[in-house]
Amino acid sequence: MTLLTPPTDPALLTRLHERLESRATELDVHYRTVDSPVGTLLIAATEVGVARVAFEREGLEAVLQSLADRIGPRILRTPARLDDAARWFDAYFAGAHDAFGLPVDTRLARGFRLEVLGRLRAVPYGERVSYAALAARTSSPNAVRAVGTACATNPLPLVIPCHRVTRSDGTVGAYLGGPETKVRLLALESTGSLPG
Repeated sequence: MTLLTPPTDPALLTRLHERLESRATELDVHYRTVDSPVGTLLIAATEVGVARVAFEREGLEAVLQSLADRIGPRILRTPARLDDAARWFDAYFAGAHDAFGLPVDTRLARGFRLEVLGRLRAVPYGERVSYAALAARTSSPNAVRAVGTACATNPLPLVIPCHRVTRSDGTVGAYLGGPETKVRLLALESTGSLPG
């Protein structure tokens, strides 16, 4: 029996990956990472649209494993397929109020959480809404904690703007990317630039 050793030449590995990517027609999820002013972001998509945006602090390998468990195991890093999504993030971080529409796949949210995501999409750029006010716009107007849970488990932060939801007392509250990231995103939307 002959064991094959994997190639170690970086140029060869790049060419092999490009061939694999070009021939991969039936993927469950394709992904890439992008550098952003708030750290590395993982963008994962299905054929429907972007299904997951993850902050590095979430553990990108754990996020990919979760996607394999919840959507399907055929996952491949395919940066070119997500160029439009990367441009969306570039435009957003450059202060674009009306970044072009980005197709999304919301299959990772269900029930009331999916309803909350729909309400979040209606919160305009640069505006804030309290958890209570957002709950009042749903089918369960007293479900303030459930709205908080929906925001905390939003699979598409930034794209579906849960960072625009704050506490009734005006404090920012928790955020998947960390409260410091939430403060920076709110500042970007109110001033047009990210604080250092």
